[in-house]
Amino acid sequence: MQARLQKILSQWGIASRREAEEMIKQSRVRINGELAHLGQKADPQRDSITVDGRLVSVVQRPASIYLLLHKPVGVLTTCEDPQGRPTVLDLLPKQISSGKGIHPVGRLDVDSTGALILTNDGDLTFGLTHPSRSVPKTYRVLVRGHLSQEVLQMWRQGVILEGRKTRSAQVRVIEKFAHSCCLEIILKEGRNRQIRRIAQQLGYPVIELHRTAIGSIQLETPGKGYLAEGEYRHLEEFEIRFLKKAVAATEKLQQQRSFEW
Repeated sequence: MQARLQKILSQWGIASRREAEEMIKQSRVRINGELAHLGQKADPQRDSITVDGRLVSVVQRPASIYLLLHKPVGVLTTCEDPQGRPTVLDLLPKQISSGKGIHPVGRLDVDSTGALILTNDGDLTFGLTHPSRSVPKTYRVLVRGHLSQEVLQMWRQGVILEGRKTRSAQVRVIEKFAHSCCLEIILKEGRNRQIRRIAQQLGYPVIELHRTAIGSIQLETPGKGYLAEGEYRHLEEFEIRFLKKAVAATEKLQQQRSFEW
């Protein structure tokens, strides 16, 4: 059965859909000996697909892997870095990170810590990172200064970033210190360095940023304790079901909105 090439590569654990698109743009992918192009379809049962000259075999499709990692400061949320800096894949054993298409879902910037999902399920990655999706993510953020109720309400209602208003967010103060305070922030979108940029724009720069949860998936698991920095665990079946249901629910909502429109 034919499918878009980037979807095939993601389903087979070669790369995420976005990474597969980059591979195609870089002329690294061929179908039946011919250079592939974006939007092209193929049938993995009938067509010969190669990446960097290596044949993608349907019998080599890896088992799906779903991990939760506690990302430390100084580690890049990427699969590789030209400058040789440590990446999240360096924190995994070679038998997991090598040859199975594992990649991070979304991003945490190099100075941030906390919960990060890694998988080789390209469809799930696409669903969770698509702008229309809205799986909530919870952060604990230490900022300089004390936010007034007016500023908190402004953040909750949405702030203009690069000409576009952010979605509404849950923002509350959970602890105050002499010259700083700790906030709990729950977002349903993930623009690049969004929290840091909003805090800076409002006049309360971020000192530390830590993601504690992705939906109901938390670094602290009942009966298993807290996942330490740099450590990972396999997601439980109920956690995988939660992610897939969240993607399916938002896809259904988008379809309903399109139909109503």
